[in-house]
Amino acid sequence: MLSTSVHFYLDPAELSCAQQLSERIAHSFEHKVVGQARLRETLLIALMTGGHVLLESVPGLAKTTAAQTLADSIDARFRRIQCTPDLLPSDIVGTQIYDAAQGTFVTQLGPVHANIVLLDEINRSSAKTQSAMLEAMQERQTTIGGHVHPLPSPFLVMATQNPIDQVGTYQLPEAQMDRFMLKDVLDYPSPAEEAEVIRRMDAGVYLPDATPSAAATLDEVRTLQATVKKVYLDPSLVNYIVGLVYVTRHAGAYIDPALAGLIEFGASPRASIAFTQASRALALLQGRDHVIPEDIKALAERVLRHRLILGFEAVAENIPVEKVIGAIVDSVQTP
Repeated sequence: MLSTSVHFYLDPAELSCAQQLSERIAHSFEHKVVGQARLRETLLIALMTGGHVLLESVPGLAKTTAAQTLADSIDARFRRIQCTPDLLPSDIVGTQIYDAAQGTFVTQLGPVHANIVLLDEINRSSAKTQSAMLEAMQERQTTIGGHVHPLPSPFLVMATQNPIDQVGTYQLPEAQMDRFMLKDVLDYPSPAEEAEVIRRMDAGVYLPDATPSAAATLDEVRTLQATVKKVYLDPSLVNYIVGLVYVTRHAGAYIDPALAGLIEFGASPRASIAFTQASRALALLQGRDHVIPEDIKALAERVLRHRLILGFEAVAENIPVEKVIGAIVDSVQTP
């Protein structure tokens, strides 16, 4: 039987270069975004792996600022799309406009044709408009008038949801949720962090002309993405990842029956792929050329919270999905 596995190894120079580059981007990000260390880590992981991020939080927690700042730090093209019920698919991907002077149709690309795209309150757009993002997020292209238009590289979609306002919203279908590599839930800043935001506002840090020069180029980001793929992932950790995802589908045999009964559907193989890619990026961010079990555990909530489908009993009993994920992680032996 032929083995199809390929091993890549990082030399010390590559590892040092990647670590310095990621630190420069992180430092540039911190210029405007106070605190939110996990959000910074999540966005860097997505950028380094080519994944997409779903963020859930109340308004005013710097989600838009974070996306704009990340784009500025790598000299990337940024577009923000405010999702509303009347938003059309053509408003996102683009359309063809008739040019009367030339007597022909001219293609006008939509705002999704950018390096970093913020879909603000994505659950306010209709299902038809939400589905328009599927091809862009998965295939990295759009189709307008029968012609395929590739999206730029790197390409990152950051979508947000407001959990406290459900009037006039459309719940994201499971197929759309699964396209996001990670889902993060943001919390309020500490009093010290909130005071620092006010000090920076008074100092003019958030003025348009106060934006610092880019910390990296798009070519350097593409090099960083190639470096992530060389981070070593031991076969025992691959089995550990697959084991975690397997338990989500057969939870009754591994965790407390009361918690297992809350799970209607487990995670798809995309969860295993997300674990694999994100754990490599996290290891690189921490200056290692190999993944350790703690990397995988640190990502468990962000990889699984939007892929575990819980029944109405979980909502009725106010049991958060993170509690179920914790039980799943505890049930699988760490290699």
